Amino acid sequence: MGPVASVLPVLGFGFSSMLGSRTPAPNVTMQVLANRPQEEAAIREAQQRAQEARELAEHIRQEAREERQYARQRLEAAEEASRRAREEAHRVITEMLEAEKGASRARAEAEAAAQGARADATRLAEQAMQECERAREMQEQARKAEEDAKEEAKKAKKTAKKERQKADAARAEAEKAAKTAREEVKLAMSAKEEIKKRWKEGIQPVVTPTVTELEAAKRRVQYKEGLLHFAVAGVAGSGKSSLINAFRGLRNKEAGAAATGVIETTRAFDRYPDPNPQHPLVWYDIPGAGTLKIPDWQYFNAQGLYVFDCIIVLFDNRVTMTDIAILRNCARFNIPAFIVRSKADQHIRNVMKEMGYNSDNENSDPGSRERLYQEARQHFIEETRKNVKSNLENANLMGRRVYIVSNDMLLSIINGDAPRKAIDEMELLRDIVNETLARRGGAPEKSTWS
Repeated sequence: MGPVASVLPVLGFGFSSMLGSRTPAPNVTMQVLANRPQEEAAIREAQQRAQEARELAEHIRQEAREERQYARQRLEAAEEASRRAREEAHRVITEMLEAEKGASRARAEAEAAAQGARADATRLAEQAMQECERAREMQEQARKAEEDAKEEAKKAKKTAKKERQKADAARAEAEKAAKTAREEVKLAMSAKEEIKKRWKEGIQPVVTPTVTELEAAKRRVQYKEGLLHFAVAGVAGSGKSSLINAFRGLRNKEAGAAATGVIETTRAFDRYPDPNPQHPLVWYDIPGAGTLKIPDWQYFNAQGLYVFDCIIVLFDNRVTMTDIAILRNCARFNIPAFIVRSKADQHIRNVMKEMGYNSDNENSDPGSRERLYQEARQHFIEETRKNVKSNLENANLMGRRVYIVSNDMLLSIINGDAPRKAIDEMELLRDIVNETLARRGGAPEKSTWS
């Protein structure tokens, strides 16, 4: 493996040691501003709630009316039963009187007749007494039926009163909901005016994801505890897929490699677990900002970049507003971010051509070609660092290092070689490991990735 020490085993050890103690970094709380569709949705929801409350109150009133009607019907039925009971009692009494008259006649006949007639009279008297007892029992039943009817009527009145109270409470609740809805509409309109004011002043809104959005983003990226999730983001054509392939030790077009091409092939993020089982890493190829109809300042939240453990901001020719927005949001969410310029070997060759190098000249002096390469390399490195520093200062961002890499050099290091023309590839690998370990609470590693 040459003079470069192997870091893959050490990386595996570093990652394994930190997995058990990973504590997600706290998100910075920012004020939440809703956009216009959200405001209109809130208004519609409030109106819907008020309408549902009115319908519920009307339903309760209707049930109360039906309950009162049912109570009246039962009261009328009870009164009818009482009337019939009284009529039946009157009839029984009349029959009793008639029985008593018959008994008198029987006694007279018995006195005038023989002993057998007196026995008949006694029997008739007993029957009359039984009829009287039945009459009294029927009267008692009629009385109880009347009392039950009155009790039922009281219960019906009490139930009706409770229903009226429920209806009143529902009406009060509906009025409260309507008042709340009006207040929410007022707040939404106020927020809308504030957004318009800030927009006219050129202030871009800062949106903090909700807990629901955070969980949804984790599900979308298939976030798993115990793994490190690395996102490679940047504009279309910056070489994100090729860089991911190099990090994973794969060449473009190799089986399992991320798709690459001149035309941006990534419209939705792709997830690539590291093929080395000792590396608990998952790489994500994030869609280039130029391929989506998303403003620069919305790109970070729209892609859910706030759930990743580390973000590589990759650019080819220049730092864009999207790159600046990603770096600014990484600082907000305390996410390690690395600025990487790709295709270093191609850019150095272009500088050599601008300095007069002719690759088709087979008779060129090797020593002269090497000196020209070193000059072009130094010029390219200095200009890149100068431009990135200027872009960060203009954006009021803290200065940070830019890593200049070639995918071929990076792949060689990953596979255990020590390429002579490497620039920042080794430092990038080392710093990614150390920064991530520090974020997870582990001690920085001195070793490198090989």
